[in-house]
Amino acid sequence: MNVLDAIAVLAAGVAAGGINAIVGSGSLITFPTLLALGYPPVVANVSNNVGLVSGNLSGAYGYRRELKGQRGRLLRLGSASLIGALAGGLLLLSLPPEAFDIIVPGLIMIALVLVVVQPRLQGWLQARREGMERHRPDGGPALWLGVLATGVYGGYFGAAQGIVLIAILGLALDDDLQRLNGAKNAMAAVVNGTAALLFIAMWLLSDTVIDWWVVLLIAVGSTIGGLLGAKVGRRIPPLVLRGVIVVVGVAAIVQLLAG
Repeated sequence: MNVLDAIAVLAAGVAAGGINAIVGSGSLITFPTLLALGYPPVVANVSNNVGLVSGNLSGAYGYRRELKGQRGRLLRLGSASLIGALAGGLLLLSLPPEAFDIIVPGLIMIALVLVVVQPRLQGWLQARREGMERHRPDGGPALWLGVLATGVYGGYFGAAQGIVLIAILGLALDDDLQRLNGAKNAMAAVVNGTAALLFIAMWLLSDTVIDWWVVLLIAVGSTIGGLLGAKVGRRIPPLVLRGVIVVVGVAAIVQLLAG
């Protein structure tokens, strides 16, 4: 990795950390960047996942005020995130790399659609909560299963898992969106952290490839970005963020299909 490549990966990490704290689709910045620099898709995905963990943690820390009073909820739903992440990570490691090349363009396309429709989705969720007369404080079994499925997705690839999480939390829980966003950040940290530990264990025990320079640069960048995103990210025009994500995501799809 030369100096220019390192700067590009670091900058992508900062952007991803900030976007993850605000929206939840930061991998649509870092993953395509690694593809453009020539990294194989699975190596890029695994290294990106491990590197983004610190950014997830810093984003969750930035929302610590919104997380107050949610300990029980996070413990309960965090168990679903953990189990799902293990399942998704094992799928990534057990399926042939060719399967990843086929599946991921579709996942990125779904993620891009979610990024585009997010404002309408949030408005609909807000209107739904205002009209709710009765609700289950814990969201019930359906919410737990939804978080589990999102964890599987996050452990396998993970781009836009935050958008999926905020959607299902908003559907199932009658709570302020900022508090739900804090919970989303915490659960995304559980998913990425669990998958990262699995990938590191497999790296120690087998031939799973992790590029540790990539991990270091994304970790440093995403940590800074997570803190900035939680503090000042709301000042960035959402349309600009979504536009950048869509452009980079489409570039990733083209790169994967061309490869």
